[in-house]
Amino acid sequence: MDKEGPNHVEAMSAAAVALLESMPHEMKIKASYSYMDGERLFWYYPPLNRHGVPLRDMNSNQRWHAMNLVASGLDKEAYDKFKKIIELETVLASLEASEGLNSFIRDPELYYLTIFGDPTGIDPWGWRAEGHHISLNFSLWKDEVIAVTPLFFGSNPARVPSGPNKGMRVLSRREDLALQLGSTFDSYQRSKAVIYEEAPYDIVTYNSTRASLPLEEGISWSGLKPNQRDILIQLVKEYVGQVRPEVYDDFICRVTEQGFDRLHFAWGGKIDGTLPHYYRIHGGDFLVEFDNYQNGANHIHSVWRQVSNDFASDVLREHLYAYHVL
Repeated sequence: MDKEGPNHVEAMSAAAVALLESMPHEMKIKASYSYMDGERLFWYYPPLNRHGVPLRDMNSNQRWHAMNLVASGLDKEAYDKFKKIIELETVLASLEASEGLNSFIRDPELYYLTIFGDPTGIDPWGWRAEGHHISLNFSLWKDEVIAVTPLFFGSNPARVPSGPNKGMRVLSRREDLALQLGSTFDSYQRSKAVIYEEAPYDIVTYNSTRASLPLEEGISWSGLKPNQRDILIQLVKEYVGQVRPEVYDDFICRVTEQGFDRLHFAWGGKIDGTLPHYYRIHGGDFLVEFDNYQNGANHIHSVWRQVSNDFASDVLREHLYAYHVL
């Protein structure tokens, strides 16, 4: 009987180990932090320098292992989006140059990989892949992926206006589904759903370590018709489904256990897609934010968060009490 291959946790651990082993000592030190280091809780999405090792400093073998680690956490479609968001840096550089703008360095090699803890040990460990418009934060412990959020994808431009990639929309589905849902609202439903007359400039929770929001706002699950609920479920799965199928099953179960009937859908701005717009899906620990405000509504920020378990906060608390608190 053939031996079964490694499960998704073993595959992710093996990918992290292979990446570290491909690095010389000094690079490995730069890539590695303690799991309890505060650096793990600091995430952001502008085009700035980060801690870890950028693709720019890696040789072809190290880059392969870095991308293999990312692929071990994302489903195929999300991994494709990950690569396209990086490629948009070149597109954005060209667009800004044609407009005489050079406020930031647009560099597809300034995406950083960081390992937290020991992938071969018995304690929790994690990894981060981050750069402009991308922040992936995975935590693992024993044989389980214990956290995958915050998970941030952005896109600038949201729709490529010109050039070889004209018309490309990397994050189209999460925008189109929400606009489709909004288009089905009657006047009363719109009055409940719209919480901001104008869209906010960015996602409301920004890059906070712990998301802080008022109680759920917008139109409730009970206020939606069956066809509208179907669209909302598709929208939830658009975000949760970014992780590998084996991991997705666990996290969609958590949403289901809390109850879809807890979800609220909130909107900011006009529901027509031509002007800046924002939406939020919020219910218990489940939170999604989407904002397309900047650059004339052609610049998307979107994030999925688990309010109490971002960065594995809940599971880590359990670990500390079980193993480190007398």
